[in-house]
Amino acid sequence: MSRASIMRLFMLSILWGGSFLFIRITAPALGPIAVAELRVLLAGIALALFALATHRQLDLRARWKQYLIVGVINSAIPFALIATAELHLTASLAAVLNATSPLFGALIAALWLRDPLTPNKLAGLAIGVIGVAILTGISLPSLSPEILLAVGASLAGAASYGLAGTYMKARMVGAPSMGVAMGSQLAAALVLAPILPFAPPSSWPNQTVVICMLALALLSTALAYMLFFRLVADIGPMQALTVTFLTPLFGVLWGVLLLGEHITIGTVIGGVIVLAGTALVTGVRLPSLNRAT
Repeated sequence: MSRASIMRLFMLSILWGGSFLFIRITAPALGPIAVAELRVLLAGIALALFALATHRQLDLRARWKQYLIVGVINSAIPFALIATAELHLTASLAAVLNATSPLFGALIAALWLRDPLTPNKLAGLAIGVIGVAILTGISLPSLSPEILLAVGASLAGAASYGLAGTYMKARMVGAPSMGVAMGSQLAAALVLAPILPFAPPSSWPNQTVVICMLALALLSTALAYMLFFRLVADIGPMQALTVTFLTPLFGVLWGVLLLGEHITIGTVIGGVIVLAGTALVTGVRLPSLNRAT
């Protein structure tokens, strides 16, 4: 992997890890639907302006239905679910639970694409389930109905990401990366907009909430998508999945440093087990530096 790709990989991990921090701050103030809507709308507008300025290929007319589907299952649904979960979960725990998305992706690919569940994948799935059980059973102070629903929402968001990855692999080979990024965000904004009147912002945002909302949309979404699709183009989708292992580390780091969250032994043990299971399922190895450009 080139030095430039490694830098993009770490930058993407930092940005996606930071998204859980930004959501933890904005969701209680604005509500999860408003956070998800503002996130995709602002990101979509920013990506559209960039695409126009750089004359990027978008294929909107030919692929608008695909962009709509990706917008729903890769943005609208998981963004709203994760924001709902973080009303009750710490940013650190939400980041670690989100690392289960490749586990769900492997199950969905086996059912849809008939990808074989090899012994390594089956072992990884079993290990991942154990890791989630440890995360929820040891790291959480209580297992109230609200907490259990929040964990379920977080895992459902991860499953939606897994479904999106399988859909893109099956139906969107050759789609322009900027078209996917921009089109899916604007499509998600259209889907979420009719729901917003039924779940309006719960309070008027202060300066901190506004700054975090802008950072979530412009940095952790718009810029992050540009970095991710560039990585997919440069090093392939499997190596790009290395971000799955780094994002929880930064999510935990930002939660500890900026929110004062405490890391429990359950979070550490459960997180390591989840990542070990993900490694077995994906077969991804940590990147090595092969050239200097």
